[in-house]
Amino acid sequence: MLESRPGDLFQPGDLLNNTYRIECLLGRGGTSDVYKARSEISGNLVALKVLKQELAANEDFTVLMAREENIREIRHAAVVRYSENHRTPDGHIYLLMDYVDGPGLDKRLKQGPMPAEDLLVVCRRVVQGLQAAHARNIVHRDLSPDNIILRGGDPAEAVIIDFGIAKDTNPGAQTIVGNEFAGKYSYAAPEQMSGNTDARSDIYSLGALLLANFRGAAPKLGANPMEVVENKQKPLDTEGVPEPLKSLIDRMCAPDPADRFQNAGEVLAFLDNPDSGSDGGSLADVLDAPNEDATIIVPQTSKPAPPPPPSSKPAPADAKKSGGKGLWAALAVLLLLGGGGAGAYFGGFLDSFIGPSYPEVRPYSLIAEKQPDGPVQIVGNVPSETVRNELAALSQEADLTLATGAIAETWGADVLDTVRPLEGLREWRLVISNNKARLSGSTDDPNVAEMLNEMFRNGLPGALEGKAEIRFELPVLPVAEVKAIMDTFADCGPLVRDGNGHIEGYGPTDPILISGRVASTATRLELFDALRALAHERQVVLDVEVLNDSLCVVEQHLPKAPPGGAEVEFAVGGTPVEPNPSGRFFVGENPVIDVVLPNDVTDGYLTVSILDVSGNVFHLLPNISREDNAVSSLRGGEAGDVPVRVAYSLEESAANGGIAFKVDDSTLGKSKVLVLHSAEPLFDGMRPTSESAVGFAEALKASYEADSSRIRSLDSRILVTAKP
Repeated sequence: MLESRPGDLFQPGDLLNNTYRIECLLGRGGTSDVYKARSEISGNLVALKVLKQELAANEDFTVLMAREENIREIRHAAVVRYSENHRTPDGHIYLLMDYVDGPGLDKRLKQGPMPAEDLLVVCRRVVQGLQAAHARNIVHRDLSPDNIILRGGDPAEAVIIDFGIAKDTNPGAQTIVGNEFAGKYSYAAPEQMSGNTDARSDIYSLGALLLANFRGAAPKLGANPMEVVENKQKPLDTEGVPEPLKSLIDRMCAPDPADRFQNAGEVLAFLDNPDSGSDGGSLADVLDAPNEDATIIVPQTSKPAPPPPPSSKPAPADAKKSGGKGLWAALAVLLLLGGGGAGAYFGGFLDSFIGPSYPEVRPYSLIAEKQPDGPVQIVGNVPSETVRNELAALSQEADLTLATGAIAETWGADVLDTVRPLEGLREWRLVISNNKARLSGSTDDPNVAEMLNEMFRNGLPGALEGKAEIRFELPVLPVAEVKAIMDTFADCGPLVRDGNGHIEGYGPTDPILISGRVASTATRLELFDALRALAHERQVVLDVEVLNDSLCVVEQHLPKAPPGGAEVEFAVGGTPVEPNPSGRFFVGENPVIDVVLPNDVTDGYLTVSILDVSGNVFHLLPNISREDNAVSSLRGGEAGDVPVRVAYSLEESAANGGIAFKVDDSTLGKSKVLVLHSAEPLFDGMRPTSESAVGFAEALKASYEADSSRIRSLDSRILVTAKP
């Protein structure tokens, strides 16, 4: 449970679609937040996954939410139950799902090691859930401790949550994430770095998180990128793990997918009979023993590379690298050094191709990359010393291994023809697996972008199968251009830019953060669209409150006064009066409003007004029927926090007088209750009970200009009226 912030989409007490009452915020994510809520109809607790407001108009993310809804077809107690998507009248999209009450394995991880017996129970339960998902060709892709909850703290009641980046492997299915890397690097299977995921990837991730929870610590992958690269391609260290958990994790987490349990059913069979599993099919049994004299490029190749015949020239000494630099090493370098944190998948099946002098690797991979203001780095496999030397001459950092694989005869020349023209790019990345490749890059020179895109218009050179995407983009987005858009849409006072050190401009990855108020949802959407068009791939975050024209008129003339701690409390009139902490009222309801004076406000005068969506201002205190607004009179001799009723229930008004009103359908939307505490009466003479927002704004401005010191504080709260 997290503390709510003013910028959160929903606050405790909010009622969504007249059904779900928000109780608290459970978690914040990059694209969505999750709230705990209770159905006002059934009383059941639910979880609501709410798409962030700035993404609600983005079709890609709404499609993603719709896909997650479709996972509701998975029916298993170990998989969180999804219901359907909803949209609020304000346009917020949320996904309804079961609320699972209990700690996540991430919380248990922070508390220290878990017993092996409990982890075996967790494994059985989660594997049963995975079996149900995999039966429908759904791969989770993000199994990690934070995505498994122990209902009631019971390992036997483990539940898998958050299928937000799950991959649908049914024929024709597509996702936003697509084949790119998705998941958490610490728990992802090696093949996930290249986007190649299937049921065995989930099995690996489950084994990795079981080991982490047994150790009581997340995996330590290394102190620098190269250490991480080397460690990721090795079997996990299960020393000290008791049997049968050790053999289970070894079999689940073999670096080569072919050496793992092939499906959830095999894991369950091992759990049912671990002795049989370890005797008949342990990890050591399924791996061929490596030749001591053979050069090892990738652990667990299908068979050891044959030794060179006597007449062959032996492989150069610098081509022998214990531990290897195969696909996982190359793709991990891409993941760690790439700005986006994701690799690209290019598949292929291998057989011996080039010759016996160098060991065979699968897949045959190479990564070449240049970061902004950084050196050219190349890592991977090459078929000859000539290609290796020429690529090394084109780079500042090269780690190239001589190897054979399923590549075209012209592979080396084709790679060189691809890399040589890239010198003018600000940044670029070339990823190759076998003969499949992808080139991406950016430049601030439109001529360079045009030249390269024309050069690669029909694909990459020779036998390389793939395409190039060279973007033209300014390296820095000038602040002046962002401010010009802000000024264009500032219809409710000035919009504020979160500088975060961006004095002159935004870098290619810097987010654009804007806060303030606007007069309508349409303005907010237009502002977002205009900034997105300018931002290119930068993130745009709007912490912008939507008011209305009338509120904005007054908002721009409000005095510059600090908050005074006065709280506005809402209730629904009737017998009895019922509290309404959300501040949302429906047509026919009778709003009751109390202002709670803090204990340190003991003198001066209180002015309370409500600005409605029709452009009118109603003065709740003082008014012609209640002229005395002195704080001492309102307190009536009471100390401490004192509630002062300024809008009454219909029953109270009929019996004792005072302003009371009902919501009708002519003034639906946001109204604002203003509470001003002043040393002297705020206005000369009594204001009419109701007046226009413009008239009130001018009176406020005149009062403030006459004596700015008389106003001590200003507090406010939004009241929302809507149809049921």
